[in-house]
Amino acid sequence: MKTVLILGGTTEARQLAAKLAARGDLDITLSLAGRTENPVAQPVPVRVGGFGGAQGLADWLADHRTDLLIDATHPYAARISANAAEAARLSGVPIFALRRPGWEPVEGDRWMLVDDGEEAVAALGDEARRVFLALGRQEVAAFETAPQHAYVIRSVDPIEPPLGVPDATYILARGPFAEADELALLKTQKIDVIVAKNSGGQATYGKIAAARELGIEVILFRRPQLPDMPSAPSVPAMAEMVDHFATPVEKRGV
Repeated sequence: MKTVLILGGTTEARQLAAKLAARGDLDITLSLAGRTENPVAQPVPVRVGGFGGAQGLADWLADHRTDLLIDATHPYAARISANAAEAARLSGVPIFALRRPGWEPVEGDRWMLVDDGEEAVAALGDEARRVFLALGRQEVAAFETAPQHAYVIRSVDPIEPPLGVPDATYILARGPFAEADELALLKTQKIDVIVAKNSGGQATYGKIAAARELGIEVILFRRPQLPDMPSAPSVPAMAEMVDHFATPVEKRGV
């Protein structure tokens, strides 16, 4: 039985773990960073917390005689992905990545791309606006430097401490978010501009489609550069890669 470590925290990681567990011939552990206070239930044994950088992860892989490492983290978890690639090199363990494709602009989209929160703040300008921040706890702090805006902030976990601005509304919610619900939210909150990550996938695309319909500007963080490694864009495609890796040659029918 081959041993597999999945670096997760995404819907795809959970789905992949369930799909691979159904094979019955893999010993799977799903690793979560522990940043989400109430993660959803997972279909395989879970490890929570960091490894102590690339060397720490390499040591863990060696100690647990891991046969395959899968990076199925969020597209913006660049540091974790870099550590995973280096750990695989140090330990000699093969690595695959599940890489969710980003969204692409279509006719009617009003997108502006930025590298980080500071650039997003600058892009908002000096005139007061109603801003929908669809970001995590780590990204919203930059917007304290622009207190003239009114913010509607949606996150999975509470923003603590709260943003130091005079007008902030907090929404705790976990996707998926339907386009109709996003339309209602943007209208009710009188949103002028959305700031978000180009997360890709369908679970959070509703706000992008809703913004297009309403003619609302969207400021998107550019995706970070990730390590080059064997990868797949979807759970079924990744499962096929793992199947090829885990199934003995004589049983592949080739």
